[in-house]
Amino acid sequence: MKRRFTRPGRPIALKLLVLLSVPLISLVGLWTFAAALTGGDGLRLLEINNLVTNLADPSEQMNIQLQRERLSSAEFLSSARPYRELINQRSRTDTAVAAFRRRAALQENVTPEMAEQLKALYRELNRLPELRRGVDARSVGAIQTITVYSDVVDASFRMYDQMILVPDMALYRLARSVTMLGEAKELLSRERAMIVHVLATREVGPSDRALFTRMSATRRLLYSQALTHLDDDLGAAYRGLAGSAAYRDFVAIEDAIRGQATANGLPATSATWVSRGDDLAAAVERNQSEAVQGLVDRVNPTATAILIKIGVAGGIGLVAVVASVVLSLRFRGRLVRELAGLRDAATGFAEVRLAGVVDQLRAGGAKPEVEPLDTGAQTTEVRDIVQAFNSVQSTAVGAAVDQAKLRDGVRQVFVSLARRNQSLLHRQLLQLDGMQRRTHDPVILDDLFKLDHLTTRMRRHAESLIILSDQTPGRGWRNPVPAVDVLRAAVAEVEEYARVEVPQPPNVAVMGSAVTDVVHLVAELVENATLFSPPQTRVDVRAVGVPEGLQVDIEDRGLGLPEEELRELNARLAEPPEFDLAESDRLGLFVVARLAARHGIRVRLRPSPYGGITATVTLPAALLSDQPALTGGR
Repeated sequence: MKRRFTRPGRPIALKLLVLLSVPLISLVGLWTFAAALTGGDGLRLLEINNLVTNLADPSEQMNIQLQRERLSSAEFLSSARPYRELINQRSRTDTAVAAFRRRAALQENVTPEMAEQLKALYRELNRLPELRRGVDARSVGAIQTITVYSDVVDASFRMYDQMILVPDMALYRLARSVTMLGEAKELLSRERAMIVHVLATREVGPSDRALFTRMSATRRLLYSQALTHLDDDLGAAYRGLAGSAAYRDFVAIEDAIRGQATANGLPATSATWVSRGDDLAAAVERNQSEAVQGLVDRVNPTATAILIKIGVAGGIGLVAVVASVVLSLRFRGRLVRELAGLRDAATGFAEVRLAGVVDQLRAGGAKPEVEPLDTGAQTTEVRDIVQAFNSVQSTAVGAAVDQAKLRDGVRQVFVSLARRNQSLLHRQLLQLDGMQRRTHDPVILDDLFKLDHLTTRMRRHAESLIILSDQTPGRGWRNPVPAVDVLRAAVAEVEEYARVEVPQPPNVAVMGSAVTDVVHLVAELVENATLFSPPQTRVDVRAVGVPEGLQVDIEDRGLGLPEEELRELNARLAEPPEFDLAESDRLGLFVVARLAARHGIRVRLRPSPYGGITATVTLPAALLSDQPALTGGR
């Protein structure tokens, strides 16, 4: 294994610079976040001007025209207003709606919530043509007409809620109060339309009284709550209006409609209700416009003050960041040298020394002495790391030694048990062979043959333990053995040998020193083919001569394997891995890989044309002999 060291120069310096950059970047990120958070407040305040120009003012004008159209529609349905005046009002409403759509399309930096409310407002506006046709045909009532117009205006107020981007709490309360006054103005407009309906019917039914009561109660609540948060400048006009005769007269109208006094008809003063409502509506519209403009005038100074704070905080934060960078660079040089030395020492141990220790222990050598690391570091933290790494090094070497002892012990147990079983099984085979020669009873001969076959398979499994322990079985041949006998001997060691067909192979022989291992290798592959294919199918074992030597194909008709698993198995067969006890379900694979590596045999698995697997075994020419073979010579 090559030692891949890097010089303690630019690479480690760059890595350390990256390491030191993490807290610096975090500091810069924190400073940027704080500046952006504060700057965002200022930018949102400045964005209010665009929102007012593109959304608030056009939508306010649109709402005014919608309120007037609602009132005109209610008067038309009560036959109190000519149709021509309603048509003119609709034209003014359409102009205001078109202007709003044009300005809204120009607004940039719209939040997702605001965009969703805009879509909701557009959906409500699209309901106007159908409502107008119903009003023209007088197929809708006044209450339904008032409700549809109210839904459109309500959608605009939900949009206003998303437009309150004021980060300053005092300004936020003022903005929210102004919005509440706008909603109170809208409820006043609905009440005026209801008054027209009441005057047309000359009575106040239970449902009308309940609807009007909700409107008036909500309007008064919004009005009182908004005035509690407005200062003297913004709330002076509204407070003065609350004490005016026009407001007191309208409150009296509300009380009259809400009360039971109108249960038996309207009072004589009802003839003046419309004019009183008009007077109050004109004053409210004037006050609302002044309140909105006064709020916008207060936003710009607040935004400027926030941006000044950003500049001061950003400057101080920038000085702190620069100081941190300078101090970090002062200590970087020494840390680069010490960490580079520690890295080289650790890399050398991991890639060279520890690997050498493991290889030496696997080869059966004595426990090596590993010198502790000494990088000459002066930084306390780096010296502590070196000391800790030396402890890890000692523990790793000790673990490698223990693992080598355990592996060697398991190997010796395998070999001892396998040798004993192999000796007993060999004696049993000799005994069975003698018994077969001495008897002529067909039934007894058949039983003895089955017992002989079972013993042969047990011997192969015992030899598998020896092979997995990097040992060689004791039995062997002195002379070459014909390939046909080798293949038939392999098939004879398989339980379902009757399913296997072996056509006549080429007239070549296998060298005696490799016969035992080749028989074992082919038997493992044949047994695997019989196990993973249907019992009614056959397994073909064909041998052909190739330029490299002799090729043996073991082909089954099973279900096959996925392509990814085939690649993994072929990789293991090409480069035998170290035997892992955790993978005991693939002992045959380990055995085949060990035997193939021992004799230079190439084993490859590929899909079979019949849907199963074809195992191709290529015996090199060095294992073959063209000389006449003496069968049975051992």
